[in-house]
Amino acid sequence: MDGIYFPGMGIGFSNVPSGFTIFGYEIKFYGIVIATGFMLALWIAIQDAKKSGQNPDDYIDFLIAMIIPVIAGARLYYVLFNLDDYFKKGKGFVKTFIDVINIRNGGLAIYGGLIMGTIVSAIFVKKRKLYLPLFADTVAMGVLLGQILGRWGNFFNREVFGRFTSSFIRMALPVSYFRANGSYDYFVQSGQITEEMLDNLEIVNGSVCITVMPAFLLEGLWNLMLLLFIFFYRKHKKFDGELALFYVAGYGLGRCIVEGLRTDTLMMGPFKVSQLFGIICFIVASLILLYNYLSIKKGKEAKCHRVGKTVS
Repeated sequence: MDGIYFPGMGIGFSNVPSGFTIFGYEIKFYGIVIATGFMLALWIAIQDAKKSGQNPDDYIDFLIAMIIPVIAGARLYYVLFNLDDYFKKGKGFVKTFIDVINIRNGGLAIYGGLIMGTIVSAIFVKKRKLYLPLFADTVAMGVLLGQILGRWGNFFNREVFGRFTSSFIRMALPVSYFRANGSYDYFVQSGQITEEMLDNLEIVNGSVCITVMPAFLLEGLWNLMLLLFIFFYRKHKKFDGELALFYVAGYGLGRCIVEGLRTDTLMMGPFKVSQLFGIICFIVASLILLYNYLSIKKGKEAKCHRVGKTVS
C-alpha cells in the first residue's frame, strides 16, 4: 500500500512513508526536506560569497529574513489558484483559516515562493546597500538545490506526478494508498487521477497501481543539469547577474516543458499557470541576457565578480 515503484526500470520501494511520529506528533518528510533545502542553499551561498569577496553574514541574515515570507508566498500562491477548495459556503471562518495555513500535507507553489523571495531580496539588498545582480548570482545555485530537494519532498507525498504512461520510466502508485489516506475521491474529482490511468491499471508487487509520468523526477533532473552548468560556468561569467538570468531562463523553460505532463497543475482559465509563467520567465531572461552580451560586444564595461576573482 505504501510502495512506490518504477517497474520499467526494475526499481521499487515497498514502504515509503510520508512521515513518522514522535510523541504522538507526526513529522512529515516533506517539511524535513524543505528545511534541509534552506540550510544547504545557505551553505552554498556562503561558500560563493567568501570566494567572491562578499560578507557571508549578509546571507545568513537574508535566510532568517526570508524563510517565513517565502513559505507564506508559496502557500498564498497555491491557495489563490485553488480558492474553491478552501472557501466553501457554510464552512466557517475558523475552519477555512486553519485549512489555508495548514501546509503539512503539501500545497506550496514554488513560483509563489520565488516571487516573495524576489521581493524580500530587493528590500534586503536596498537596506544593506548591496549589489543586487551579484547577490542574485550568489543565491542562484542554492535556490536550485533547494528546488531539487523540494521535488523529493513531493515524492514522499505522492504528488507532482504526470499523466498516464506505459513507458519504461513510468512510476507506479498503489490505488490503495490514496484510498487509505482519504485523498482518492479528491484526486479523481480534481482530475489528478484520470480515467485513462484507471482504465490502464497495472499490478506491481501485488498492488493495483496507476502508472504515471514521474514529473517530480524529470523536473529534478532538469534542475540538476542546470545547477551543474551554472557551477562550472560561474568562473567564466561575463557580467554580474548572468548566473541568475541563466537560472530564471533555464528553470522557466524546464518548468514549462514538465508542466505540460502534469495533471495536478494550477489553472487560470484554459491556461496552466506555471507553464505560462515559465515561458514568460524564459523569454524575459533570454532577452536581458542577449542585451547584455550585445552591449559587452560593443565595448561596454560590465561589473563582473567571479569566484576567486573580482573585475570592476
